[in-house]
Amino acid sequence: MKRIALSHDWLNGMRGGEKCLEVLCELYPDSDIFTLFHERGKVSETIARHPIHVSRVQNFPGATQWYRYYLPLFPVSIEAFDLKGYDLVISTSHCVAKGIKKAAGAVHISYCFTPMRYAWALFDDYFGRQDGFSRAGINFFMNKLKDWDLKSNERVDHFVAISEHVRQRIKRFYQREAEVIYPPVDTDFYTPGQSSEKEDFYLIVSALVPYKKIDAAIEAFNRLGKKLVIIGAGPEMGRLRKLAKRNVQFLGWQSDEALRNYYRKTKALIFPGEEDFGIVPVEIQACGGFVIALCKGGALETVNEGKTGLFFDGADNSSLDVAVERFEAGRWDGNQARQNALRFGRERFKKEMKQIVDRVLA
Repeated sequence: MKRIALSHDWLNGMRGGEKCLEVLCELYPDSDIFTLFHERGKVSETIARHPIHVSRVQNFPGATQWYRYYLPLFPVSIEAFDLKGYDLVISTSHCVAKGIKKAAGAVHISYCFTPMRYAWALFDDYFGRQDGFSRAGINFFMNKLKDWDLKSNERVDHFVAISEHVRQRIKRFYQREAEVIYPPVDTDFYTPGQSSEKEDFYLIVSALVPYKKIDAAIEAFNRLGKKLVIIGAGPEMGRLRKLAKRNVQFLGWQSDEALRNYYRKTKALIFPGEEDFGIVPVEIQACGGFVIALCKGGALETVNEGKTGLFFDGADNSSLDVAVERFEAGRWDGNQARQNALRFGRERFKKEMKQIVDRVLA
């Protein structure tokens, strides 16, 4: 019987990455989890019942809130785990989880959400823009982080990307080939409601961080005067509240049941940022709902233009406004949205992941 280790960046909520980890926990119920830190009560029981090994980051002051500012210590922290005795490592990674050191003779499959965002693309979006001496120090550190990120690829035997968009990034940044397996979406839970009648509001479901571009959506709805409901939390909450007019409502994080209810009732989901895949647009389509998305990233692989949603290009401040008006002038069939979402079910993910694991091990 092979011993399996699951490596995940951190556990402080149930976002898209954790939903992938949850299905891997179901697929490999005897596996152990290795992660930088774990905030108890923030992940599902399926994950929490597994043995969870945490790094020294767990004991850093304010780690659960300000963890991104400990980024310089993440590589050495993930490398400190002892994986002797584990035959297979599956990392689910957008930061450093893929850099965990496997035992001699073990196999490492990395399910890559994206090459490390901090190092390759989005540092300013996470940490803010710096000038002068601070910028010089950041550039020095980023170069070191990129070197580590590339070096740690040698520990990965096989890359699997969450989308074609990410597969191309892996090729561009890492010069490695990857297969694509789309993340799992619980299409048995996210289903259409009893009534197809929509209510008069639009919806955003997102962590409130800069790269999600929630501010651009708020500014559009400030101009439109239409009701926008925002579900989510994060460090941008205060700034976004100040930016929003009275037609924009913030609800914080909601339960899965409440979220499903909003998916069923909203006119459409607003998806203003470039995502690696984006589970939320698939969840709302599974509920028979529609998406108005930025014409970039993973949404291009999950939204069917003109049938399950519309794209806007983001090239000017009015492009989202125009897309909303186009959406309201159109006719939409919730059955088409539901059928499109069924391509991304959990059992499909399990089957495809198991096939790759079995093939790589063989």
